[in-house]
Parts: sequence; structure tokens; C-alpha cells
Amino acid sequence: MVVQWELILALLIGISAVVLLIMKTKVQAFPALLISAMLVGVIAQMPLEDIVATVTRGFGNTLGSIGIIIGLGVMMGRVLEKTGAAKRMALTILKLFGIARADVVMALSGYLVSIPVFCDSGFVILSALAKEFSRITKKSMVLMGCSLGFGLLLTHHLVPPTPGPLAVAGLLGVDIGMFILWGASLALIILTLMIPIVRAIAKRNLVIIPEDTDTAAARAVDIAGFDEKNLPGTLISFAPIIVPLLMILTKTVTSAAGLEIPLVALLCDPVPAVTAGMLIAVYGLMYKEPRQSAVKLLEDSLGEAGLIILITGAGGALGQVLRDSGIGAHVAEIIQFSGFPAILLPLVMASLLKLSQGSGTVAMITTASILAPMIESGSLNLSALVCALAICVGSMCASYFNDSYFWVVTRFSGMDVKTGVKTWTLTSALMGLIGSVIVIVLSLFI
Repeated sequence: MVVQWELILALLIGISAVVLLIMKTKVQAFPALLISAMLVGVIAQMPLEDIVATVTRGFGNTLGSIGIIIGLGVMMGRVLEKTGAAKRMALTILKLFGIARADVVMALSGYLVSIPVFCDSGFVILSALAKEFSRITKKSMVLMGCSLGFGLLLTHHLVPPTPGPLAVAGLLGVDIGMFILWGASLALIILTLMIPIVRAIAKRNLVIIPEDTDTAAARAVDIAGFDEKNLPGTLISFAPIIVPLLMILTKTVTSAAGLEIPLVALLCDPVPAVTAGMLIAVYGLMYKEPRQSAVKLLEDSLGEAGLIILITGAGGALGQVLRDSGIGAHVAEIIQFSGFPAILLPLVMASLLKLSQGSGTVAMITTASILAPMIESGSLNLSALVCALAICVGSMCASYFNDSYFWVVTRFSGMDVKTGVKTWTLTSALMGLIGSVIVIVLSLFI
């Protein structure tokens, strides 16, 4: 076959531009992706008058499907964070498993909390509980911190409506309900496999037990947030997560069964489902709050949502340029001709982007944007679902210095940099490796 080098060069320069702009300049990911999209269009020799129109169309089409869900999901997560619902979920899991399995409690708490709450925020919220467990059990914060860290990271990367996997599903055209099922199941399998691994890592590294104090007042300040009298009830704490997930899955199941139920199609679409979760959170958890406080909290959360929405839209713009310029189809043709295993492309690409610039969300969105045209045309010979799972797993690869989450996990766990690399970076790298092996096996059957 004839390789069109100008298209390959355009793709390589586009990816390099995103990484360099984020790492070496003051430019944020949103304009970096837009600049890259336009640069790719120019190098690929698209008509100049069409480039901006293509970027605009890709941006709008992407946000038309998932922008609303991202905004609502972030609002719901902020309410769970501020009202203590996340802490209530952790304490409920503690009652089920017992303090002797405190690391399992931390991992499962992170698994649930990170579905609507960003993993950085989730770690900050639950780190005080992890420290208290460490004091009571005399088990190292390496174990507690890494267990909480990987539990949060798993669903942050694999379960919508968390923005990263939601964006991947939208860009690749994967049914969100189906992706929730597969992502949650994959995350639970990895979690189960990681528990004994993290225990082994913790045994081989520095034992860190947070300082205890004999001062009752100081201890009261430390654990005041976990006084159950100050926390919301169990049912209402879980409801904002469980209800929308069940609604979305209901639509997925009925569609798979070939049942056409108009009411289900209307109410169980992701937009009304996540809206229901947000309303349950607001009216069920903030009913005692003054109206002004509730409105202020939701308005503040939109600042976080806006950034993710813009990055996602910019990723869609890059994907549209790759689609319209023919780069996506040409790269897929080269891969088929070379015999390179298609499943390795999303895994390797997402991993390299994560390692190079630190953000798993940016790595997910950028990789999905690049591969979407190939999936859409069918030329990559890989199902959209498997490709989406591979992207999300690949982007978990090795959290280290250029990842803000590395500093959150290590600092709140009392680890120095050396210990953090030997424990948390190793934990996150093994998560990505185990997940990659599972996805490669899945690709043989799906």
C-alpha cells in the first residue's frame, strides 16, 4: 500500500503539539486540543476555509450528546462531597466488612464514591477516615492510602457518569448503560486482584502510622467529620448514585431485549436519569440548607464541569478533523496492512499520553478522538466497546510526578516522594497492566 506521509506527519505533529503545549507552555488542555486540531487540518492539506467549520462541528456534535450529563454529574458529586454522603457510604461499608478488613473498606468506598466525585476530591474527603483506620488497626498508611487511591482511580477511569469514561463512550458511540455494566464489572475484577498485591507492596515498604494524640480535643477535631449524628442517612446517601445507574441500565436491558417502551425510553435516558440523581442529592441531602447556600454550591460546581465540558468538546473537534481529513481511515489501513494487533493501539496510545502529560482524562479524550474515525468506519477491526475499555484502562498507567493525583495520594498518606514512587506509582502501574491483560483477553471474544 502507498503511505500518505503528509497524513502521518499531521497526526504525529498534532499529538506532539498537545503534549508540548500542556507540558512546556502556559496553555491549558482546552486550547491545546483546539490548536492541535487546526494544525492537523493545515498539515493534512484540508481546504483552509473548511478547517474552522470542521472544528466547530466536531465540538458541537460531541457536546450535544454528553455535555449535559457531565454538568449534572459534577453537580451531583459536589453535593455528595459537601453533605457527608460520601463519608456515610464509607462507614456503611465498614459495618459490612469490619475494621479488620479496613483496606477492603477503603478500596470499596473509593470504588463507589468516585463514580460521581472526582478522585482527587474523594481522596481528600476519605483520607481522614483512612488515617483513623490506620491508628485503630496499626496497619500502615501505605496500605490504607494505596487501597483508597486505587479504588477511587478505578471507577474514575471506567464508570460513567465520571467525565473521562463518559466522554470516551460518547466519542466512540458506545451505549452508556452498556459501558457502565462493563466498566463497573472490569473495575471490580481489578479491585479484587489488587487487594492482595497492595498488601504485599505495603509489607515491603515503610510503615507509616499517623500520630495519635492523648488530647481529647485534638482527637475530636480529627474525627469530628465521622460522627454519625452529623451525617445523612444510608439510603439517601447511596440513592443519588444507585437510582440513575439503575434507570440507565433499565433502558439498556429493555433495548437489548427488543422491548420498545416509550416511557422507559424517555425517563431512563442518561440525561433524565442523571437529572433525577442530582435532584435526589439536592432535595434529599440539602433539605436543611438555606436556598442561597444550595444554589451557591451548585453554581460553584459548574466551574469544574465547564472545564471538563470544554476539553471534551475540543477532543471532539480534533476527532472531526481526523475524520474529515482522512487521517483516521488511513492509519487504520496501515495498521491492518502491518499486522499490528489492533487492541494494542488504544492501550499503548492512552498509556503514552497519560505518562507524557499526567492527566488521565486528557489522555482518554485525546485517544478516543484520534481513534473514533477508525472505529466509526470499521477499519480498525475492533469493537467500539472493547476500544473504549482499552482506552480507559490504558490511561490509568503509572501515576507519578506530573499527575496531580500522585501528590494527593502521597501527601495525604504521609509518604515521602521515594516511598510514593515505590508504592503508589507501582500500584497504579500494576492496575493498568492487569486491566490491559483482561481487556486483551476480552477482545478475543467480543
